[in-house]
Amino acid sequence: MIVGYARVSTTNQNLEVQLDELKAHGCERVFTDKATGTNTARLGLTDMMEFVRDGDTLVVTRLDRFARSLSDLYALLERLTGRGVAFHCLRQSIDTSTSTGKLTLAILGAVAEFENDLRRERQRDGIDKAKARGAYRGRKAKVDAALIGERLASGLRPAEVAASLDVSRQTVYRHMRALPQHAVVTPSGG
Repeated sequence: MIVGYARVSTTNQNLEVQLDELKAHGCERVFTDKATGTNTARLGLTDMMEFVRDGDTLVVTRLDRFARSLSDLYALLERLTGRGVAFHCLRQSIDTSTSTGKLTLAILGAVAEFENDLRRERQRDGIDKAKARGAYRGRKAKVDAALIGERLASGLRPAEVAASLDVSRQTVYRHMRALPQHAVVTPSGG
C-alpha cells in the first residue's frame, strides 16, 4: 500500500498542496498533522507509524514535513526500514526502495551523526571557555553534600539516605568521596 504523510506547522496553514501531490502520486491513505515539527507526539505521525506494515511505501512531499532534524529523520527512517516499509520523498528524490535511495539514506545518517558530534564539541568548547572565565558552575546540585554527611553520621545507610533525599545511591556515594573521612561514619550493609 502507498501511504502518505502531510504536515503543516500551524492550524491556519493549509494541507491542500501536499494532499494533492500525495494523491497524484497514488497514496491510498494519507495521515496528516497540524503541529510544529518539534512536537514528537504528533497524532498523525504516531497513527501512520502504527498503520504501515511490511511492503508498504510511505510518501512525503518534503523531508521537513516529516522530520524536524537529520537525526530525527534518520531515526524515523530506521524504524520504517526495520518494519519493511520503503520511504519516498517527492521533492528531494529519495526512494529507499532503490539502491541510490539506500545510499542517500546512509549518507544522511552519517551527516546526522557528524552534526551531533559537532554539536557536542561546540558545547564542550563553550563549557571549557566558560570555566576558564570562571563563569561556569555546572548544573546546580540536587542535594547538599553536608546534608548527606549528616544523614550518614546519624546512622542511615547510603541507600536509606538516597531514598530520603530522592536521589540515586550513586549520588550519595559520589558525595561521600568528597566528604572528609572523619565526617562520615558508614554503617555496614550500604
